[in-house]
Amino acid sequence: MLLYLTNWLTQFDSGFSVFQYLTLRTILGVLTALLISLLLGPMMIRRLSFHQIGQTVRDDGPETHFSKAGTPTMGGALILVAIAISTLLWSDLSNRYVWVVLIVTMAFGLIGLVDDYKKLVLSDPKGLAARWKYFWQSVAGLGASIVFYVTASSSVETALLIPYLKDVSLEWGPVFVLFSYLVIVGSSNAVNLTDGLDGLAILPTVMVGGALGMMAYVTGHADFAAYLKIPYLPGVGELIVFCAALVGAGLGFLWFNTYPAQVFMGDVGALALGAALGVVAVAVRQEIVLFIMGGVFVVETVSVVLQVASYKLTGKRIFRMAPLHHHFELKGWPEPRVIVRFWIITVILVLVGLASLKIR
Repeated sequence: MLLYLTNWLTQFDSGFSVFQYLTLRTILGVLTALLISLLLGPMMIRRLSFHQIGQTVRDDGPETHFSKAGTPTMGGALILVAIAISTLLWSDLSNRYVWVVLIVTMAFGLIGLVDDYKKLVLSDPKGLAARWKYFWQSVAGLGASIVFYVTASSSVETALLIPYLKDVSLEWGPVFVLFSYLVIVGSSNAVNLTDGLDGLAILPTVMVGGALGMMAYVTGHADFAAYLKIPYLPGVGELIVFCAALVGAGLGFLWFNTYPAQVFMGDVGALALGAALGVVAVAVRQEIVLFIMGGVFVVETVSVVLQVASYKLTGKRIFRMAPLHHHFELKGWPEPRVIVRFWIITVILVLVGLASLKIR
């Protein structure tokens, strides 16, 4: 939005042309989203507390979580507001990638909002029925995948790139739609499963989102793409502004969500942020790298799948409790130790994923 305004203002003062630079708009995107989160955060927490929209705690969970009961939740709406405003202000709104990513993120946020509202406001412990939750997630995920497939101008935009290997990719035509759908929906639910401790999900999301933004920038820059010997995708670089907004909004939310948390993001935030990572990874053709960088999300999801499968097949549990972070809590790890160690692991995995840009 402001890009068009500054374009118009350049006829009066050439200094406004500086806003054409993607790097500057990225910095402004981070700062804008961060400022919005920090300014609106206290007000949102007060409103949530006033309306008694608080966290419910499982009776069979770690005893240390009982004190969290009543902590304001649905704070993820703050993240989405900051992301939306910052993206709309500083990105090129004629870019199709920006609109697809933004719409998918908000759609998943709406699904999470309905689920949270039914659980916390209407006191329905089941929330949004699972079949309807996955139905609407599928609608949004498939919609984005189809748009990417139909609007692709070259085969590389729908090919699966194999990281760490030079000029190796898998062109699989329409199968791209199914795979992309699974990435988006799977990523959304993986982040949601990880969101169980104070700050556990948000900082890894910020780190992975920032790394994907860097990948979007170099992939959408002809010279950098040629130097790194990665496919060049015109226009995809604009997604770094969206990723910057995600980073800023996430850091602002972490200010209030860090241990001991003043607010939780709820499904409205977790489902949306996970979907955002998935759809950006699809856009920049780095789905496999997303699995690497988001290894914490992957392991948390796998722990739930294994736990459920083992209990149904043998009547025994593999972990003391799933997702995995609860297993470590029940082993005696203090909550901050679990959180920080998962953060450290994410830092390492993000660096491994970024290395794929050069090691090939």
